[in-house]
Amino acid sequence: MKKQAIAYLESLRVPHGKKISLTKDFETDENRKLVTKDVGEDLLEEGIKRLAEVQDKLYAHNQYSVLIVLQAMDAAGKDGVIKHVMSGLNPIGVKVASFKAPSKDELEHDYFWRHYKALPARGEIGIFNRSHYENVLVTRVHPEFVMNENLPDISKVEDITPEFWEKRYKQINCFEKNLAQNGTLIIKFFLHVGKDEQKKRFLERIDDPEKNWKLSPADAKERKFWDKYMEAYEAMLPATSTAYAPWFVIPADDKWFARLSIAAIITRQFESLNLAYPTVSDAQRAALQEIKKELLAE
Repeated sequence: MKKQAIAYLESLRVPHGKKISLTKDFETDENRKLVTKDVGEDLLEEGIKRLAEVQDKLYAHNQYSVLIVLQAMDAAGKDGVIKHVMSGLNPIGVKVASFKAPSKDELEHDYFWRHYKALPARGEIGIFNRSHYENVLVTRVHPEFVMNENLPDISKVEDITPEFWEKRYKQINCFEKNLAQNGTLIIKFFLHVGKDEQKKRFLERIDDPEKNWKLSPADAKERKFWDKYMEAYEAMLPATSTAYAPWFVIPADDKWFARLSIAAIITRQFESLNLAYPTVSDAQRAALQEIKKELLAE
Protein backbone atom coordinates (compact mmCIF):
# COMPACT_ATOMS: atom_id res chain seq x y z
CA MET A 1 0.00 0.00 0.00
CA LYS A 2 2.81 2.41 0.91
CA LYS A 3 4.56 1.85 -2.42
CA GLN A 4 1.29 2.42 -4.25
CA ALA A 5 0.72 5.64 -2.33
CA ILE A 6 4.21 6.93 -3.08
CA ALA A 7 3.83 6.05 -6.76
CA TYR A 8 0.50 7.85 -6.87
CA LEU A 9 1.84 10.99 -5.20
CA GLU A 10 4.77 11.05 -7.63
CA SER A 11 2.32 10.82 -10.53
CA LEU A 12 0.97 14.21 -9.43
CA ARG A 13 4.37 15.86 -9.86
CA VAL A 14 4.71 17.99 -12.98
CA PRO A 15 7.78 17.03 -15.06
CA HIS A 16 10.07 19.91 -15.88
CA GLY A 17 10.04 21.11 -19.46
CA LYS A 18 7.57 18.48 -20.71
CA LYS A 19 4.45 19.72 -22.46
CA ILE A 20 1.33 18.83 -20.48
CA SER A 21 -2.42 18.84 -20.94
CA LEU A 22 -4.42 19.42 -17.77
CA THR A 23 -7.38 17.73 -19.42
CA LYS A 24 -5.58 14.60 -20.59
CA ASP A 25 -2.73 14.18 -18.11
CA PHE A 26 -4.34 15.12 -14.79
CA GLU A 27 -7.68 14.31 -13.21
CA THR A 28 -9.92 16.72 -11.31
CA ASP A 29 -11.92 13.85 -9.77
CA GLU A 30 -9.50 11.04 -9.03
CA ASN A 31 -10.93 7.57 -9.63
CA ARG A 32 -7.80 5.77 -8.41
CA LYS A 33 -8.36 6.51 -4.71
CA LEU A 34 -6.52 3.96 -2.60
CA VAL A 35 -8.74 4.58 0.44
CA THR A 36 -12.36 5.40 1.24
CA LYS A 37 -13.42 8.80 2.53
CA ASP A 38 -13.74 7.54 6.13
CA VAL A 39 -10.29 5.99 6.07
CA GLY A 40 -8.91 9.05 4.30
CA GLU A 41 -10.21 11.38 7.00
CA ASP A 42 -8.58 9.22 9.68
CA LEU A 43 -5.31 9.26 7.75
CA LEU A 44 -5.55 13.03 7.42
CA GLU A 45 -5.83 13.36 11.20
CA GLU A 46 -2.70 11.24 11.56
CA GLY A 47 -0.98 13.33 8.91
CA ILE A 48 -1.86 16.56 10.71
CA LYS A 49 -0.30 15.22 13.91
CA ARG A 50 2.80 14.18 11.97
CA LEU A 51 3.09 17.67 10.46
CA ALA A 52 2.93 19.19 13.94
CA GLU A 53 5.80 16.94 15.06
CA VAL A 54 7.89 17.86 12.05
CA GLN A 55 7.14 21.57 12.56
CA ASP A 56 8.50 21.31 16.10
CA LYS A 57 11.74 19.82 14.76
CA LEU A 58 11.88 22.47 12.02
CA TYR A 59 11.69 25.22 14.64
CA ALA A 60 14.27 23.58 16.94
CA HIS A 61 16.63 22.80 14.04
CA ASN A 62 16.46 26.44 12.89
CA GLN A 63 18.33 25.98 9.59
CA TYR A 64 15.48 25.53 7.15
CA SER A 65 12.24 27.30 6.32
CA VAL A 66 9.33 25.92 4.31
CA LEU A 67 7.30 27.72 1.65
CA ILE A 68 4.02 26.17 0.52
CA VAL A 69 2.48 27.75 -2.59
CA LEU A 70 -1.22 27.28 -3.38
CA GLN A 71 -2.59 28.25 -6.80
CA ALA A 72 -6.00 27.45 -8.23
CA MET A 73 -9.07 28.69 -9.96
CA ASP A 74 -11.71 30.25 -7.69
CA ALA A 75 -13.56 27.86 -5.33
CA ALA A 76 -10.96 25.10 -5.73
CA GLY A 77 -10.47 24.83 -1.96
CA LYS A 78 -7.28 26.74 -1.11
CA ASP A 79 -8.75 28.23 2.07
CA GLY A 80 -10.03 24.81 3.13
CA VAL A 81 -6.56 23.30 2.70
CA ILE A 82 -5.05 26.00 4.91
CA LYS A 83 -7.80 25.58 7.52
CA HIS A 84 -7.79 21.78 7.68
CA VAL A 85 -4.33 20.54 6.70
CA MET A 86 -2.51 23.19 8.74
CA SER A 87 -4.90 23.01 11.73
CA GLY A 88 -2.45 21.13 13.95
CA LEU A 89 0.46 23.50 13.41
CA ASN A 90 1.63 25.97 16.02
CA PRO A 91 0.38 29.32 14.69
CA ILE A 92 3.44 31.09 16.10
CA GLY A 93 5.58 29.33 13.49
CA VAL A 94 3.25 29.75 10.50
CA LYS A 95 2.87 32.77 8.24
CA VAL A 96 -0.03 32.89 5.77
CA ALA A 97 0.03 35.52 3.03
CA SER A 98 -2.83 36.07 0.61
CA PHE A 99 -1.99 38.12 -2.46
CA LYS A 100 -4.65 40.20 -4.16
CA ALA A 101 -4.16 42.73 -6.96
CA PRO A 102 -0.94 44.69 -6.28
CA SER A 103 -1.22 48.11 -4.70
CA LYS A 104 0.15 51.30 -6.22
CA ASP A 105 3.17 51.11 -3.92
CA GLU A 106 3.81 47.46 -4.82
CA LEU A 107 3.66 48.29 -8.53
CA GLU A 108 6.55 50.73 -8.00
CA HIS A 109 8.81 47.72 -7.29
CA ASP A 110 9.61 44.52 -9.15
CA TYR A 111 6.89 41.90 -8.89
CA PHE A 112 8.85 39.79 -6.38
CA TRP A 113 9.13 42.62 -3.86
CA ARG A 114 5.88 42.05 -1.99
CA HIS A 115 6.55 38.31 -1.87
CA TYR A 116 10.06 38.70 -0.46
CA LYS A 117 8.56 40.55 2.49
CA ALA A 118 6.22 37.64 3.26
CA LEU A 119 8.79 34.82 3.12
CA PRO A 120 9.17 32.58 6.18
CA ALA A 121 12.20 32.94 8.43
CA ARG A 122 14.33 29.95 9.43
CA GLY A 123 12.28 27.54 11.47
CA GLU A 124 9.00 28.87 10.04
CA ILE A 125 6.43 27.62 7.55
CA GLY A 126 5.10 30.15 5.06
CA ILE A 127 1.94 29.62 3.03
CA PHE A 128 1.25 31.70 -0.07
CA ASN A 129 -2.46 31.74 -0.92
CA ARG A 130 -1.87 32.81 -4.52
CA SER A 131 1.65 34.00 -5.13
CA HIS A 132 4.25 35.42 -7.50
CA TYR A 133 2.70 33.09 -10.10
CA GLU A 134 -0.18 35.52 -10.53
CA ASN A 135 2.33 37.45 -12.62
CA VAL A 136 2.33 34.72 -15.28
CA LEU A 137 -1.30 33.67 -14.89
CA VAL A 138 -3.68 36.60 -14.37
CA THR A 139 -1.40 38.91 -16.32
CA ARG A 140 -1.12 36.39 -19.15
CA VAL A 141 -4.90 36.12 -19.40
CA HIS A 142 -5.16 39.91 -19.03
CA PRO A 143 -1.91 41.28 -20.49
CA GLU A 144 -3.23 44.83 -20.12
CA PHE A 145 -2.45 44.49 -16.39
CA VAL A 146 1.26 44.35 -17.22
CA MET A 147 1.02 47.95 -18.37
CA ASN A 148 0.50 48.97 -14.72
CA GLU A 149 4.04 47.80 -13.95
CA ASN A 150 5.60 50.59 -16.04
CA LEU A 151 8.30 48.28 -17.40
CA PRO A 152 11.12 49.33 -19.73
CA ASP A 153 10.50 48.41 -23.37
CA ILE A 154 6.80 47.68 -22.73
CA SER A 155 4.79 50.64 -23.94
CA LYS A 156 1.77 48.76 -25.32
CA VAL A 157 0.18 45.34 -25.00
CA GLU A 158 1.61 44.30 -28.37
CA ASP A 159 5.09 44.53 -26.84
CA ILE A 160 4.26 41.57 -24.59
CA THR A 161 5.58 38.70 -26.70
CA PRO A 162 5.91 34.95 -25.94
CA GLU A 163 9.54 35.70 -25.09
CA PHE A 164 8.33 38.01 -22.33
CA TRP A 165 6.64 35.09 -20.56
CA GLU A 166 9.61 32.79 -21.07
CA LYS A 167 11.79 35.43 -19.43
CA ARG A 168 9.41 35.59 -16.47
CA TYR A 169 9.51 31.82 -16.03
CA LYS A 170 13.32 32.01 -15.88
CA GLN A 171 13.12 34.87 -13.37
CA ILE A 172 10.83 32.81 -11.15
CA ASN A 173 13.12 29.78 -11.37
CA CYS A 174 16.11 31.93 -10.36
CA PHE A 175 14.12 33.44 -7.49
CA GLU A 176 13.13 30.03 -6.17
CA LYS A 177 16.57 28.51 -6.71
CA ASN A 178 18.09 31.27 -4.60
CA LEU A 179 15.59 30.55 -1.83
CA ALA A 180 16.25 26.80 -2.01
CA GLN A 181 20.02 27.24 -1.90
CA ASN A 182 19.61 29.35 1.22
CA GLY A 183 17.58 26.77 3.10
CA THR A 184 13.95 27.11 1.98
CA LEU A 185 12.04 23.95 1.10
CA ILE A 186 9.53 24.93 -1.60
CA ILE A 187 6.42 22.86 -2.32
CA LYS A 188 3.87 24.10 -4.86
CA PHE A 189 0.32 22.87 -5.39
CA PHE A 190 -2.15 23.56 -8.18
CA LEU A 191 -5.60 22.55 -6.97
CA HIS A 192 -7.12 21.22 -10.17
CA VAL A 193 -10.87 21.68 -9.90
CA GLY A 194 -13.24 20.85 -12.76
CA LYS A 195 -15.28 23.56 -14.43
CA ASP A 196 -18.53 21.76 -13.57
CA GLU A 197 -17.47 21.43 -9.94
CA GLN A 198 -16.62 25.12 -9.79
CA LYS A 199 -20.11 25.91 -11.13
CA LYS A 200 -21.62 23.70 -8.42
CA ARG A 201 -19.64 25.45 -5.69
CA PHE A 202 -20.52 28.90 -7.04
CA LEU A 203 -24.21 27.99 -6.91
CA GLU A 204 -23.84 26.69 -3.35
CA ARG A 205 -22.29 30.00 -2.34
CA ILE A 206 -25.22 31.88 -3.87
CA ASP A 207 -27.86 29.66 -2.24
CA ASP A 208 -26.27 29.71 1.23
CA PRO A 209 -26.52 33.19 2.82
CA GLU A 210 -23.57 32.38 5.07
CA LYS A 211 -21.41 31.79 2.00
CA ASN A 212 -22.58 34.76 -0.10
CA TRP A 213 -19.48 36.72 0.87
CA LYS A 214 -17.28 34.08 -0.78
CA LEU A 215 -18.50 34.86 -4.30
CA SER A 216 -18.01 38.17 -6.08
CA PRO A 217 -18.94 39.39 -9.56
CA ALA A 218 -15.21 39.33 -10.35
CA ASP A 219 -15.11 35.57 -9.67
CA ALA A 220 -17.95 34.97 -12.12
CA LYS A 221 -16.26 37.21 -14.67
CA GLU A 222 -12.97 35.30 -14.49
CA ARG A 223 -14.81 32.01 -15.06
CA LYS A 224 -15.51 33.20 -18.59
CA PHE A 225 -11.75 33.06 -19.22
CA TRP A 226 -11.47 29.43 -18.08
CA ASP A 227 -9.84 28.12 -21.26
CA LYS A 228 -7.29 30.91 -21.30
CA TYR A 229 -6.40 30.20 -17.68
CA MET A 230 -5.92 26.52 -18.47
CA GLU A 231 -3.57 27.49 -21.31
CA ALA A 232 -1.65 29.76 -18.95
CA TYR A 233 -1.32 26.99 -16.36
CA GLU A 234 -0.26 24.45 -18.97
CA ALA A 235 2.52 26.77 -20.10
CA MET A 236 3.62 27.79 -16.59
CA LEU A 237 3.59 24.49 -14.70
CA PRO A 238 6.23 22.53 -16.66
CA ALA A 239 8.36 25.64 -17.16
CA THR A 240 8.64 26.24 -13.40
CA SER A 241 8.42 22.75 -11.89
CA THR A 242 11.98 22.01 -10.84
CA ALA A 243 13.80 19.58 -8.58
CA TYR A 244 14.20 22.33 -5.97
CA ALA A 245 10.65 23.71 -6.32
CA PRO A 246 8.29 21.07 -7.74
CA TRP A 247 4.68 21.56 -8.77
CA PHE A 248 2.03 18.97 -7.87
CA VAL A 249 -1.36 18.95 -9.61
CA ILE A 250 -3.94 17.94 -7.02
CA PRO A 251 -7.37 16.54 -8.02
CA ALA A 252 -9.63 18.99 -6.19
CA ASP A 253 -13.21 17.94 -6.92
CA ASP A 254 -13.24 15.84 -3.72
CA LYS A 255 -12.07 18.16 -0.95
CA TRP A 256 -11.18 15.39 1.49
CA PHE A 257 -8.99 13.65 -1.06
CA ALA A 258 -7.25 16.88 -2.07
CA ARG A 259 -6.43 17.66 1.56
CA LEU A 260 -5.16 14.13 2.21
CA SER A 261 -2.95 14.22 -0.90
CA ILE A 262 -1.48 17.59 0.02
CA ALA A 263 -0.78 16.54 3.63
CA ALA A 264 0.93 13.36 2.40
CA ILE A 265 3.10 15.24 -0.09
CA ILE A 266 4.11 17.88 2.46
CA THR A 267 5.05 15.19 4.98
CA ARG A 268 7.09 13.33 2.37
CA GLN A 269 8.90 16.48 1.25
CA PHE A 270 9.65 17.35 4.88
CA GLU A 271 11.33 13.98 5.33
CA SER A 272 13.92 14.95 2.72
CA LEU A 273 15.31 17.50 5.20
CA ASN A 274 16.24 14.78 7.72
CA LEU A 275 15.26 17.04 10.59
CA ALA A 276 16.24 16.16 14.15
CA TYR A 277 16.29 17.90 17.47
CA PRO A 278 19.66 19.54 18.22
CA THR A 279 21.98 17.40 20.33
CA VAL A 280 23.64 18.82 23.43
CA SER A 281 27.19 18.30 24.63
CA ASP A 282 28.20 16.29 27.69
CA ALA A 283 28.88 19.55 29.48
CA GLN A 284 25.39 20.84 28.67
CA ARG A 285 23.79 17.60 29.86
CA ALA A 286 25.77 17.80 33.10
CA ALA A 287 24.56 21.36 33.58
CA LEU A 288 20.98 20.23 33.03
CA GLN A 289 21.37 17.58 35.72
CA GLU A 290 22.62 20.23 38.14
CA ILE A 291 19.56 22.34 37.37
CA LYS A 292 17.39 19.27 37.96
CA LYS A 293 18.97 18.73 41.39
CA GLU A 294 18.35 22.35 42.35
CA LEU A 295 14.72 22.17 41.24
CA LEU A 296 14.08 18.93 43.14
CA ALA A 297 15.69 20.41 46.25
CA GLU A 298 13.32 23.39 46.36
